[in-house]
Amino acid sequence: MSKDPAKRTHREEGVDVKERTRTVPPRRYEVLLHNDDYTTMDFVVHVLETVFRRNRTEAIRIMLAVHNQGIGVAGIYTREVAETKLQRAKELAQEHGMPMQLSMQPER
Repeated sequence: MSKDPAKRTHREEGVDVKERTRTVPPRRYEVLLHNDDYTTMDFVVHVLETVFRRNRTEAIRIMLAVHNQGIGVAGIYTREVAETKLQRAKELAQEHGMPMQLSMQPER
């Protein structure tokens, strides 16, 4: 047994307890697309393919969810990645004159 004080603590009862560090996975965030009356379906598919790296079938499925249900999950990422993808999608929409609405929320 190691006597390294950084790795061991002593309880009042005199029992040595070895501390363990537990890694906690980072919180993940959903990037959401919201339906609007102006952004074209083709553009939504384009954003899903280019920014969110979805294949054509997945992109169409997500676009249809946005169209039919009013909202769809583009992807689930760590906070930094979600923020970056959200910002890139907003920039791309602005470059193309689309009012695409996106948001992010902690994964449910």
